[in-house]
Amino acid sequence: MKRVLIIYHSQTGNTEAMAKAVSEGANAAGAAVVLKRVADANAEDILACDIVAIGTPNYFGYMAGLVKDCFDRVWATIRDKVGNKPYVIFGSKGGGGAQALDSVERICNSLKMVRAFEGILATRKPTEEDLAECRELGKKLAQLEKTEKPQRIEEPRL
Repeated sequence: MKRVLIIYHSQTGNTEAMAKAVSEGANAAGAAVVLKRVADANAEDILACDIVAIGTPNYFGYMAGLVKDCFDRVWATIRDKVGNKPYVIFGSKGGGGAQALDSVERICNSLKMVRAFEGILATRKPTEEDLAECRELGKKLAQLEKTEKPQRIEEPRL
């Protein structure tokens, strides 16, 4: 059984709704899911999972401060232990583009983690289509086989 960790930050509930939808999809596909606010996540959570899904709003063209804080807190413990661990990023934005997702991706790349699937970015409150896409993402995470080759991203998306 896949162990999927879903960590997220949400001020308005938009990214939280997406996190819950990812969790629903992974649960329905038979994964053991841990859903946590990023402020409550720790290094042991990241080390214990098979796949990590990271949710962040786009704040001022960057990830939420608490998402960055989580990486700062766990960095020394996980940095040599998560190479090739699959991850995916999702989140919401008011305006702008995918800079928040790109900033998380740069950190994951520096940890030598690998992106399992393309991230999902909703504009403001996620639509039913966005939430369905999140549920499908959760399902795909639960079904990710070790033989599949997640993507190592060297440069952020433009």
